[in-house]
Amino acid sequence: MDLQWFVKWFNSPYYHILYQNRSLTEAEDFIKKLTENLHLANHAKVLDLACGKGRHAITLNKLGFDVLGIDLATESIKYAKQFENDHLKFEVHDMREVYHPNEFDAVFNLFTSFGYFEDYNDNFKVFEAVKQQIKEKGIFVLDYLNAEKVVSTMVPYEEKLIDNILFKITKSVENGFVKKEIDFTDNGETFHFEEYVRLIYFNDFKKIYETAGFELKNAFGNYNLADFDEKTSDRLILVLKK
Repeated sequence: MDLQWFVKWFNSPYYHILYQNRSLTEAEDFIKKLTENLHLANHAKVLDLACGKGRHAITLNKLGFDVLGIDLATESIKYAKQFENDHLKFEVHDMREVYHPNEFDAVFNLFTSFGYFEDYNDNFKVFEAVKQQIKEKGIFVLDYLNAEKVVSTMVPYEEKLIDNILFKITKSVENGFVKKEIDFTDNGETFHFEEYVRLIYFNDFKKIYETAGFELKNAFGNYNLADFDEKTSDRLILVLKK
C-alpha cells in the first residue's frame, strides 16, 4: 500500500469528478436531522474533521454553527477557503494531531472520512486528538461504512461514465481493507488510483472509543437516524460523548 495514497488521490481533480454525484440534498438533510437530535446550541463551535472541499462545513455554518474545517488535502482546502466568513474557516491539518485543545462543542467526521491509515494505531491517535479538542461532555460523531454489509454486498467490478471519462472500478478485500482500484483514460493519458478503507466493525470501534475515554450515546444505521443493525444497515454512525 502506498502510505500516502489519500494525499495524491484526494488532491486529484478526478476524485471530485468521480464523486460529484454524491447527493448534496441527502447530506444537508442528514446534517440537519443530526444537529437537531444532538440539541447543539446556536453558535456552538464545531470541528469538521477531514472536511474535503467543505460541503458539510458549509451546511453546518448555514445552520448557525461556528465551524472550522480541516483536511490534509491542500487543493481541497484551497477551494473551500472561498466560502470562509467570520464563523467558517478552513485549514490544512492532519486529523491525527491536535489543532486547538478543549475548544469544540462537537466534532464531526462524516461520509467515511476515516480508516485510511495503514498503521491501525493511527485510528487511536485520531480519537485521542479529538478527545483533547472537545470540551467537557462534548460530542464526537463518526459516520462510517457498515463493514459487515459492505463485505456481504460487495460488487467486484463496475464502470461509471462521468464527464466523458469511463471510470473502471475494481473492489476487493485485502489485508483487512476494502481496496478500490480506479482506472481511466483522459486526453490520451492513462491513470491508476487506489483507495483503501479499513474494515472496522462495530466491536472494533467499541474498543477504540472506550480506550480513548468516550461513551456511546447512540448508534444509527442510516441518514434517517434509524437504529444500527450490523446485518442490514447501510451506515454505522456513532454518537460519542466525552
